[in-house]
Amino acid sequence: MRTVFRPDEVTPRRFYQLLTASVVPRPIAWVSTVSADGVANLAPYSFFTVSSVEPPVVQFTSVSRKDSLRNIEATGEFVVNLATAPLVDQVNDSSASFDHGVSEFEAVGIESEPSSIVTPPRVAAAPIAIEARLHRVVEVGNCFVVMGTVVALSVRPEFLAEDGLPEFETIAPLSRLGRTEWGLPPEVREIERPS
Repeated sequence: MRTVFRPDEVTPRRFYQLLTASVVPRPIAWVSTVSADGVANLAPYSFFTVSSVEPPVVQFTSVSRKDSLRNIEATGEFVVNLATAPLVDQVNDSSASFDHGVSEFEAVGIESEPSSIVTPPRVAAAPIAIEARLHRVVEVGNCFVVMGTVVALSVRPEFLAEDGLPEFETIAPLSRLGRTEWGLPPEVREIERPS
C-alpha cells in the first residue's frame, strides 16, 4: 500500500519538498547573468533541461522572481555553466541570498572569464558553458520557465573525449536531490538503443 500525498491536503512548501525529493537527480544550471547596471550575477538552478534541439534551446525554472530572471529580462542573455563535483562548495555558496547589486563572483571568490558571444561572463573553472539569448519566459504558478536559444557551447579541451564530445566521467557533473542532499556522478553503464 502506498502513502498518497495530495497538493490540496499539504502545504505548498511540503509538496515542494516531496517533489524535489522524488524527481531526482536533477542537473544544475549555474546561471550567470549581468544586470542592466553591469553587475555580474551567478546562481544555481536545479530545475534545468534541454527544451528544443532545432533550434537548440535550454531552459531553467526560477521559483519566484529572482535577480537572474530580472537580469535576463533586462538584457536578453545568460550563460549556463555546468556545475561539477570539484566546484560543489562554490556552487552552494553562490546560492546564498545576496543583496541585489552584489556580484556572487566577487562575494564567493569565483573566477570568471569572458564569454564567446554574450555579455554575461562564464565561470572559468566550469568545464562547459552554454551561452544563450532569451527565447521566452513562461509563467507557471509561482515559477518562471526561462528558455534561451543557444548561441554557443564551449568546452574546455581537457573535458573532451576522443570522439569530440564531452566526457561524463571527466566532467563529474553535480546534481541536486532532496533536502540538503547533492548527487555526485553515478556509475555509468552503456546500453545501445534497440533498432
